[in-house]
Amino acid sequence: MKAFGKILGLGLLGLLLIIVALGFALTHLFDPNDYKDEIRQLARDKAHVELTLNGDIGWSLFPWLGLELHEASIATLNKPTEPFADLQMLGLSVRVLPLLRREVQMSDVRVEGLNLSLVRDENGHGNWQDIGKPLPAQGTSTPSTPAATPAGEPAAQDNPTERAVKLDIDSLTVNNARVQYSDAKTGQSYSAESIQLSTGAVHEGVNIPLKASAFLSAAQPNMKARTELSGELRFDRKLKRYNFEDLRLSGETSGEPLAGKTLTFAAQGQLLVDLAANVASWNSLKVSANQLRALGELNVRELDKTPQVSGGLSIAQFDLRTFLDGIGQPLPATADPAAFSKLELVSRLAGSSNSLALEDLAVKLDDSSFTGRVAIEDIAKQALRVQLKADKFDADRYFPAKSEAAKGATAARQAEVKQQEASAVAGAGSTPLPTAPTQVSWSTDKLLPVDRLRALDLQADISFGALTLDKLPITDAQLKAKGQAGLVTLETLRGGLYNGSFEAKGTVDVRPAVPQIGVNTKINRVPVEHFIKSDSPEQAPPVKGLLTLSSDLTATGNSQKALVDTLNGNATFTINDGVLVNANLEQQLCQAIATLNRKQLSGDPRGKDTPFEELRGSLVVRNGVASNPDLKARIPGLTVNGQGDLDLRVLGMDYRVGVVVEGDQRAMPDPACQVNERFVGVELPLRCRGPLELGAKACRLDQDGLGKVAAKLAGNRLKDKIDEKLEEKLGDKVSPELKDALKGLFKR
Repeated sequence: MKAFGKILGLGLLGLLLIIVALGFALTHLFDPNDYKDEIRQLARDKAHVELTLNGDIGWSLFPWLGLELHEASIATLNKPTEPFADLQMLGLSVRVLPLLRREVQMSDVRVEGLNLSLVRDENGHGNWQDIGKPLPAQGTSTPSTPAATPAGEPAAQDNPTERAVKLDIDSLTVNNARVQYSDAKTGQSYSAESIQLSTGAVHEGVNIPLKASAFLSAAQPNMKARTELSGELRFDRKLKRYNFEDLRLSGETSGEPLAGKTLTFAAQGQLLVDLAANVASWNSLKVSANQLRALGELNVRELDKTPQVSGGLSIAQFDLRTFLDGIGQPLPATADPAAFSKLELVSRLAGSSNSLALEDLAVKLDDSSFTGRVAIEDIAKQALRVQLKADKFDADRYFPAKSEAAKGATAARQAEVKQQEASAVAGAGSTPLPTAPTQVSWSTDKLLPVDRLRALDLQADISFGALTLDKLPITDAQLKAKGQAGLVTLETLRGGLYNGSFEAKGTVDVRPAVPQIGVNTKINRVPVEHFIKSDSPEQAPPVKGLLTLSSDLTATGNSQKALVDTLNGNATFTINDGVLVNANLEQQLCQAIATLNRKQLSGDPRGKDTPFEELRGSLVVRNGVASNPDLKARIPGLTVNGQGDLDLRVLGMDYRVGVVVEGDQRAMPDPACQVNERFVGVELPLRCRGPLELGAKACRLDQDGLGKVAAKLAGNRLKDKIDEKLEEKLGDKVSPELKDALKGLFKR
């Protein structure tokens, strides 16, 4: 037995030596390069691909079945001269004995210089769709549908008895690979170059370390990016479950959309894809883009249908203006250069491939806080839906900054007003009448983004605890607007204003070549001085009081100047409990009476406000000029009537005003203008002309009209003297009826 065992051992050793010798002989005496044609034909018959082998083939048999290909390419059979893939070298080896157990145990797999070209033609057909398809037999057509599985026989992929192949790879390395995709129908082209991929041991159900990098590019628009990816991949093919733990993606990108700027980005988190449940998630998400930092999570369901996205997002405070400038999308210059310098956001996400909603939104923009919902219901149609509440918001900070031309026009007008004001002495009426203004301060800067408004689909409902608009502090403001196909409708903008209220409605129609605007405004008992503030802080408003206004106006154009030049409509106004600031109508009246009395005022003119109970009238606006035919004011002891024009194009006025002395005969400031019964009921004429900012300071005695009044008063005085003489002469000698008849002769 002992000898038998020794003999058996020697026999097995001999058999092993024979197998090794046979393997050595096969791998050294048999050269696969001599059989390239047979290998190509085998690839055509079995794999239905056109295989080109320009380099050498190296191989080994035992204990590793090794293969090494050089300078190889693969094409489809219908286009054998247009390879969709080629490589410089492919090296791999597989253990022979585990193959018998349906286990693939590989050593290091190495791919060098892989070049994959994917092309979709004008009909939308991709060259990869013909891989593995045999050529149709002559005289027959390729079946449009795959052959049905015979009844009663389960499909191969669904056969529960078929055992899955077990993968076991020591490592996978891909160097200098390239993938290119082009679409002839759309003209789009994408590529990934210098692809580097390396992994640790590849085993199903365990974490696989992975690192990858590539240079990505796209055309239309031209974009380039450098990317790096790392993490640990785990997969379970039976459960169709894939985990990418500690995923880290980073890189930088530049191109036409970034206007030559560079965006540095990074993202990390835990990625899960479950194809059995058709869900995916990205938890512990961290994203950065230049100085922007964000945290969140994303969940996707219905991967097999229309994917639905949900999750949460939190963006830390950052400078939006600097961020957008850093990616080549600078914001327009704003009235406040510090606007958009602070932005932070927290929200829940919901969306799909063509929609996105920010639910439970909380935003802080500079000094304002917003809560509510913002959604793009249809990205392709730009269907924007906004429902927000704000604590406070200063809209003036975010309006476009004035251009240099607009600043120059404003400065020129201010200079003109100051020059007129310097020569206007309130109350005396002795200086010349101011000339009509000529300087236009309205800007020609573009107001509306017409192209954006034409494409906008908007529904907005925004409320403000406090809203500053055109320097007006509005409380409890409510804004509702909608836009569709170039027609933007302001359904309402209302709120409290200086213990009064206002409401505005209107439309902006940008469908025509020239925008058309219509506005309906109602103001109720709001201090008028806040509407007529001068740009110069030292210049006081010309009038104060509580304004009640109703207007219906239209205009066309896309600048302040164009809108004012084409302004048309109607308005009515009333100002109660007001004051004409630094304008002493009493002094003007005194000057008129002194002139009629042929006396000189003894004192210098004194600046003094003129209070009034009511100032009212109506306006008819035609092409920027408002006609006011019925101006009326009630001042204690006086009644004022007037008519004239307000030229809104140059903010000028030209009025003829009549001041009627009532029965009140209070002491006047100068003995030369004491009121007596002769002046009661007489309308003393004034002419007011000049910039609106001067108000009543631009009023002077109308000398022509005053001459007519003097003539009338002289006639009345002569009549009174004649009546006195008749009374003395006739006495009681004639009847009263005859006296009246004789006096009436002198009235004619």
